[in-house]
Amino acid sequence: MNDLSYLAADLQSVGTPALWTVTIAGVLALLVLDFLVTRRPHEVSLREALGWSAFYIALPLAFGAWIWSRFSSQQGVEYLTGYLVEKSLSVDNLFVFMLLLAAFAVPAALAQRVLLYGIAGALVLRAVFIALGAAALETLDFAFLLFAVILIVTAVKLLRDALSGHEQEVDINKMRSVRLLRRFMPVVDDYHGTRMTVRQDGRRALTPFALVVVAVLATDVVFAVDSVPAVYGITEDPYLVFATNAFALLGLRALYFVLHAALSRLVHLSYGLAAILAFIGVKLGLHWAHGIWKGVPEIPTLASLGVIIGVLVVVTITSLRATRDRTPGEHEMVADHR
Repeated sequence: MNDLSYLAADLQSVGTPALWTVTIAGVLALLVLDFLVTRRPHEVSLREALGWSAFYIALPLAFGAWIWSRFSSQQGVEYLTGYLVEKSLSVDNLFVFMLLLAAFAVPAALAQRVLLYGIAGALVLRAVFIALGAAALETLDFAFLLFAVILIVTAVKLLRDALSGHEQEVDINKMRSVRLLRRFMPVVDDYHGTRMTVRQDGRRALTPFALVVVAVLATDVVFAVDSVPAVYGITEDPYLVFATNAFALLGLRALYFVLHAALSRLVHLSYGLAAILAFIGVKLGLHWAHGIWKGVPEIPTLASLGVIIGVLVVVTITSLRATRDRTPGEHEMVADHR
């Protein structure tokens, strides 16, 4: 048996079949509840958004406390750290969603339904990537190294985009998904509620609502590529990886309306996320090297938690200081889609 055999061993997980079943059923129930809440399009008040946000923050924290007490402090810290990483990355999701909603001129009453489609799509994609990640860790000796490379490359791209200001630009006419849809079906100019197609001149045509939903789902793929390896850098337990992703995503609909004005002020968020992803990439690389050379040190999960919290606090403070004289949304750059 070679020195890397520990990577090909079965992954240890706290997730029993019963726990998986209950968790998935709970996630689906919450998703259905969100669809029921948004079945009648309406503008979301700050009070409503704060209420749902409080619920979706209290729920994962309570679940984390249960994980801590039911299993061990190690699993509890891994869950909390993973949740914090995923929540941070989800805020970056929200920023892109905000730009897409503005680019497509989505009516305020339809915004939360678009977000919900994006969240549902993200959950499905994360589940697929989590399963693929678990399979890779069980079968590939170099899986941790591969994940490390993905995260470091993503961190470099985030940093380059942040320095160039590219991450603030959305030109929907250049999006492959939008161009592909327009090639096969005509698109009407006006929204028709949450309908994705309407009949025009005797044939089916897409609505702008369908285009923005597809655009949001396309961005979900990009975010899944880096978010799943990032949380696998915190815990190798597929159940905890799924739980952190699910809880981080479920509260995005309400969080969007709470943070909408503040999102445009988090100008240094990309720098912080780049630092976090690079740090986790280094952590994964050291973990892989430790399996070959035992003298290579590893970064403890508790230390990772401290670094991640520290980075988020610093970029939040510096962002708010840098934009203290800015009107919210003043520097959002969105290409005209007309």
